[in-house]
Amino acid sequence: MTTITALGLVLMILMILVGGKQGWSAFLSLLLNFGFLYFAMVLIAFHVPPLFVTVVTGVTILAITIFMGEDDLRTTVTAFYSSLIVMTILIIFIILIEHWAQVQGFGTEDSDDLEGMSILIGISYLKVAVTVTCLSTLGAIAEAAMAISSGLTEVLENHPTIENPRLIKSGMAIGRQIIGTTFNTLFFGVFGGFLALFIWFAGLHYSLGTIMNNKIFVAEMLEILISFIGVLITVPMTAWVMTKRRRQLVDRHDESNYDKNN
Repeated sequence: MTTITALGLVLMILMILVGGKQGWSAFLSLLLNFGFLYFAMVLIAFHVPPLFVTVVTGVTILAITIFMGEDDLRTTVTAFYSSLIVMTILIIFIILIEHWAQVQGFGTEDSDDLEGMSILIGISYLKVAVTVTCLSTLGAIAEAAMAISSGLTEVLENHPTIENPRLIKSGMAIGRQIIGTTFNTLFFGVFGGFLALFIWFAGLHYSLGTIMNNKIFVAEMLEILISFIGVLITVPMTAWVMTKRRRQLVDRHDESNYDKNN
């Protein structure tokens, strides 16, 4: 048994013990998301348009993550709709930023590993960078959307007659509580993953200007900053979607009562 397999089994057991059926669903969604990410990589390798792969894979991952993580349809549908809107906005934003930053491809630090290999694979590295950046933001977006949507669902259950402006204000208040922890999670996740690179920069006495213009460093910082922006957009967007869906649910309820009475 390999170390990864052992850790995977420990993770599965702990998720089931702590979360029960919901924990098993979360673990299964993790496996499915990994499978779809691998499938997306294979499609891009076979020259399927990366933007098409990004959209299809992104929608699939959001659906799996959200709908397998919660049973309440009001919460999940609201979170899914808001996540789709934010993902669409971010894709447009990411295309512009990646085209302007020009940090796609490999850095000089990869030259030793690439020696003797051809990088002319017939795929646009810019489009691959857009795909990577977009898919990297989905976890943070889905998490924020679910947190806001769950909180607003509780508010509606306790105060069903609350006005929409106050509902949006409640969503913003919930968002302020999760923004700090979400930002720290994203930041330390990236920092921990690239700690060896940072130590290497320090050991070779890179200047601050050289580090800030390093392709690998800039690409990672763009990912984390875009994730931050995605979370910030998700907070008001989820609150707004909840108010719209609330109105639709009320209209459907009124129509149902009218049909029953007639």
